[in-house]
Amino acid sequence: MTFDTLIAAKNAVASGQVSAVELVRATLDRIAAVEPDIGAFNSVFNEDALKQAKRIDDAKHPGPLAGVPIAVKDNICTSHGKTTCSSKILANFHAPYDATVIKKLQSAGAIIIGKTNCDEFAMGSSTENSAFKLTHNPWDVSRVPGGSSGGSAASVCAGLSPGALGSDTGGSIRQPAALCGIVGIKPTYGRVSRYGLVAYASSLDQIGTFGRTVADAALQLQVIAGHDPMDSTSFNELVPDYSASLEQPLKGLRIGIAKEYNLSEGLDLQVRQAIDAAIETYRSLGAVVVDVSLPNTSYGIAAYYLIATCEASSNLARYDGVHFGHRTADKVSDIVELFSKSRAEGFGPEVQRRIMLGTYALSSGYYDAFYVRALKIRRLIKNDFDRAFEQCDVIACPSSPVPAFKIGEKTDDPLSMYLCDVFTVTANIAGIPGISIPAGFTDGSTSDGKPLPIGLQLLGPVFSEEKLLRAARMFETATEFHSRRPSIDH
Repeated sequence: MTFDTLIAAKNAVASGQVSAVELVRATLDRIAAVEPDIGAFNSVFNEDALKQAKRIDDAKHPGPLAGVPIAVKDNICTSHGKTTCSSKILANFHAPYDATVIKKLQSAGAIIIGKTNCDEFAMGSSTENSAFKLTHNPWDVSRVPGGSSGGSAASVCAGLSPGALGSDTGGSIRQPAALCGIVGIKPTYGRVSRYGLVAYASSLDQIGTFGRTVADAALQLQVIAGHDPMDSTSFNELVPDYSASLEQPLKGLRIGIAKEYNLSEGLDLQVRQAIDAAIETYRSLGAVVVDVSLPNTSYGIAAYYLIATCEASSNLARYDGVHFGHRTADKVSDIVELFSKSRAEGFGPEVQRRIMLGTYALSSGYYDAFYVRALKIRRLIKNDFDRAFEQCDVIACPSSPVPAFKIGEKTDDPLSMYLCDVFTVTANIAGIPGISIPAGFTDGSTSDGKPLPIGLQLLGPVFSEEKLLRAARMFETATEFHSRRPSIDH
């Protein structure tokens, strides 16, 4: 039952084949058995989840997600339990309200099963920056699940929840989805409310969904998308019924291949081969492959790590040991020492690194040279995509340049870690939607004989989620990669 798709789970509850309580209890049993090996959750809402499930059963809730357990990344506010962002500075923070996406999930009958581990304040590509634990990749527990939403991705992959929410600032949904062999979608900036998402980089952050299939991710997105007056960046436009058109193939689909992506340094050979094979699969389905150019792609990582760190420097200034969060227990002589000690104790090394980089780039004499120039590059990157989408419907490329890497392999080389986002950051910079879908596996020759998932990323114009999902579903119907499950001895 716990490895069923989200669609199968919600249909089983709706038909009376299984009760919400039975489904939740099976999920909690699975978490109890497997979680010690995976480390996907910061907290599991055992009692509350069963109470929610009983209410669903008693009320015969007709919602589209009635009785379905959903895991939530621990940087999305829930009034029940803690919201820690996997940081010591918020280790005991209880949010006084539910994020808009949480309210929408619960209105649809979903059951919040727990909060998942992530890189601290969503800053990372491996979930190794969490202050609390390591999350392991279910395909090979010696490897990372990707980041920053690694806990959510690992939860869906390992059968600990049929669906999950994550956030994506530079690839934090798509990259772990690729490394865990599941589906992850980052919607257009403004499509989903950010109210209740703890801010990292406000102009880049977006909440999205994980599922075992495209339909799973689409249904969750259907529920959480839409305008929210509590979020000034939320877009006021009717949300299409993503599920209704999902099975309709796109006739005359034009897939763009950007030459700049093929020149990417560090692209693993087996990843390249899997993406090439995926393109050929699309050709066999009648798609037309066209060459496009995104000439400013090479500046994406640099622009991203300036814009994101500058915004992080501003957003994280609120954690000062006075308003809320961790306060040092040491004796201090003045307010400056209180601030500095509280922040030094509360923030981990990667968060400190990004705050310092952002503060430096915003400082007098450097603002124009760094931040303003990065914003100009942002405009050029957006223009590149606009021109490319005049020639194609979607752009295809890898989600990650490498399969899941060993835990600890890149922690001493931040630049190497940052380059894991080379294919994903530009979508956030331009505000466009992207989806990662399973597209193959390595042969195990470089990973102790264990095949590792490879993800195909599809990018589309703003608010083209319906088209992206249909294009992704076309590939899914022609392949079986999404149906493979990791072997976990429990």
